[in-house]
Amino acid sequence: MSEHYYSKDPTVKSQPKELFVTLRQRSFRFVTDAGVFSKGDVDFGSRLLAESFVMPEVEGDVLDVGCGYGPIGLSIAASFPERKIHMVDVNERALSLSAKNAENNSISNIEIYPSDALDDVATTGFSAILTNPPIRAGKKTVFSFYDGAFSKLKTGGELWVVIQKKQGAPSTIQHLEKLFGNAEIIVKKKGYHIIRAIKV
Repeated sequence: MSEHYYSKDPTVKSQPKELFVTLRQRSFRFVTDAGVFSKGDVDFGSRLLAESFVMPEVEGDVLDVGCGYGPIGLSIAASFPERKIHMVDVNERALSLSAKNAENNSISNIEIYPSDALDDVATTGFSAILTNPPIRAGKKTVFSFYDGAFSKLKTGGELWVVIQKKQGAPSTIQHLEKLFGNAEIIVKKKGYHIIRAIKV
C-alpha cells in the first residue's frame, strides 16, 4: 500500500523545506516536509478556507481538524489571539511541524495533539471547527469528520469546510443539510467551495 499524508507515522525520508507565505494579511515562515499534505506550498483550498473564515460571535475554542503543518490553524490563531485554537491530525510528522511552526511564528494560543478524525478530541463546545478534509481517504472518513464536528460544536457553533465541487461538494452539502439542518456555500472559487453549517 502506498503511503498517504493521512498515515499515522510517515516512513518516507524527511526532506524539510521552508516556505514564506502570507495568510490573513500576515507573513508566516513555515517548515514543511515529505509525508505531509501539500508540502510544496499552502494549497489553494487551505488558503481559501483560512482567508474566508469569519469568527462566529459565540464564545469558545476553535478546532482545526487535519491541521497538517499548520497553515489554517496558525493563521486563525494569529488573527484571534484571544481564542484558543486546537489543532489535530493523525500524522505525527505533521503535528511536530505544526508545533515547530507555532514556535517559529511566536504563536502560543494553540493546543496541538494527535487525533484520528475527531475521535481523540476530548474538548466539546467549540465555537468553530474548520477542515480541509482528506478526500483521498474516502467518503466514509470525510463524513466522519462532519459527524464528529457536529457532536463537538456548541449551539450556534459553525463548521467550515473547503471541498472541490468535483471531489464531492454536492454530497457534502447534502450530508451537512441532513446533519445540521442547514449548509451554505460562502465562497466559490476555481472549483472550490467554502461551505458553512451552523449547529442550531
